[in-house]
Amino acid sequence: MRYLILLFVLLATAARADDVKPFNPADYPSEVQKALRYANEECDSQGGGQVSFTPDTVRRIDLTGDGRDDYIVDFHDTKCGDRETTYCGTGGCLLDILVTLPDGSVRPVFDGYVRSYEIKAKPMKRGAARTMRFDLHGSFCGGFGAQACFKEKAISATPFEFRKP
Repeated sequence: MRYLILLFVLLATAARADDVKPFNPADYPSEVQKALRYANEECDSQGGGQVSFTPDTVRRIDLTGDGRDDYIVDFHDTKCGDRETTYCGTGGCLLDILVTLPDGSVRPVFDGYVRSYEIKAKPMKRGAARTMRFDLHGSFCGGFGAQACFKEKAISATPFEFRKP
């Protein structure tokens, strides 16, 4: 009986793995595609090779609270040929945040390097923007590289950046 259960679990897992759709930049709006083209341009400028994106390179999520999909383009697992550090450094990896406006167009609101990010729980107030917590290079908090530096930002259609003191 155990072997039958194990076989069923393995088949179910394999079926789920077959459902994973390969990453296709054409599945996203032109502004998101533009952010992805940067990866190709940067790889070419470094004499790299084929850029490989992972299925989670682009995340669709309503960040502004307006019910429209917004986009997070995270280059943390993107590779340029056999290079793993083209899009990352001591300050983290390149992250783009793009929001969808009421007219359906998409606007970039953040483009920078972050070590990691966390999207806070949905606010209780309907239509309120989501807050993101960013783990940044220590210099953004007046320190140096390895020091902890966290900043939070409610995501709206207004572009933002983090500045060093």
